[in-house]
Amino acid sequence: MSGEEDAPLIESRADLIEVMASGGKPKAEWRIGTEHEKHVYRKAPVRPVPYAGDDGIHALLAGIEKRTGWHPFFDRGNPIGLRNMGAVGGISLEPGGQFELSGAPQLTIHDAAAELDSHLEDCRAVGGPLNIHFLGLGVTPIWSVGDIPAMPKSRYGIMTPYMNKVGTLGTSMMYRSATVQANLDFSDEADMVKKLRVSVALQPIVTALFANSPFVDGKLSGYLSFRSHIWLNTDRARTGMLPFAFEDGFGFERYADYALDVPMYFVIRKGEYINTAGESFRAFLDGKLPQLRGARPTLKDWENHLSTLFPEVRLKQFLEQRGADMGDRDHVLALSALWAGLLYDSEALDAAWDLVSDWTEFERQTLRNEVPRTAIHTRFRSGTVADIARLVVDLADDGLRRRKQLKGGDDETIYLAPLKQTLDLGKTQAERWIDRYNSAWAGDLVRIFDEAEM
Repeated sequence: MSGEEDAPLIESRADLIEVMASGGKPKAEWRIGTEHEKHVYRKAPVRPVPYAGDDGIHALLAGIEKRTGWHPFFDRGNPIGLRNMGAVGGISLEPGGQFELSGAPQLTIHDAAAELDSHLEDCRAVGGPLNIHFLGLGVTPIWSVGDIPAMPKSRYGIMTPYMNKVGTLGTSMMYRSATVQANLDFSDEADMVKKLRVSVALQPIVTALFANSPFVDGKLSGYLSFRSHIWLNTDRARTGMLPFAFEDGFGFERYADYALDVPMYFVIRKGEYINTAGESFRAFLDGKLPQLRGARPTLKDWENHLSTLFPEVRLKQFLEQRGADMGDRDHVLALSALWAGLLYDSEALDAAWDLVSDWTEFERQTLRNEVPRTAIHTRFRSGTVADIARLVVDLADDGLRRRKQLKGGDDETIYLAPLKQTLDLGKTQAERWIDRYNSAWAGDLVRIFDEAEM
């Protein structure tokens, strides 16, 4: 298998832009990708799961490999994930063993549901005999970062010490947070710009709807989405609300300029990760990277660098929606349904842009800052985030209805049910967990591992 060093060299700024622009495709080819990260744990007693051993995460990967026929990939001889060679997608390990499915691009949410259900069946069938179970929460509720075994991935050995230099909660992001992500396509630059602006503006609204991480270190955190709070304290150079995306003239080139100014993490050569944390990709372009004097980057190096940016919406060959806490099976699908309804129907997209187009940079950032603590109850103008969320869910519902993707007589609007329930109750999933903690559980937080098991 060829490596990063065998890919074509970057010859011009146009090459940087083309890596993203090449994702444009006609509407008939638009697909929906769903990614999610599950915490892993043992029962009796509840505790983290190590990588090694006959009943560790290594064994879990081996069992799923045997069950599915997917192919392992390695880091210094250690299996760290599986690839579905028949389709795009696979399984990978996050730093603290979070078990991630990167779903293949699907035509409908019904297809995404079938893929997810098959994956969860595999996880339970293989994990059960190993006493490995899966938790659908945005943050591990009782373990500190130091309690969680690290996975043997070279990039995480580089990222961990760097995170401690650039933020206060970066290692919490790595080792004890989990998210669900929806990936969606665009047709061309103008379509990308409109979709990205709508997505960035609405990301705090989505964070509020999906708030599902009220506990940390064995107690109430004071936040409904502690995972979202973590991201505010991770690495400001590579996170955030992309205010420049709302400036006149924004497009692929402006995003490339932003990416060039984000410090690097690593370069891969001959399968080995070279620590370049904090270095400039611009210097790399000039052959002045201290760790690789005279070497110039390839297109694969640039793609790798783009994957180390963590804004609320990430642009690659598609748009990655990154604002939601991990939840149960229905919430995983609800995220993809929400964004497909908003972005893949022109009427819904126009209406969503009308909704957010006059929001100021200050208002967008204030929402982002306050939503982790108060979620749908956050004040905005003359109302609350819940008021906006109702409008957004209604727009998505209309968009999905117009898509007319039916299975068994049901269209894709059925997948918005968890969000409608949150708005009908006036309580996020996080608040419902808090109610259980203060009543039925009598403060015994271990109970959540049974009730939030996937």
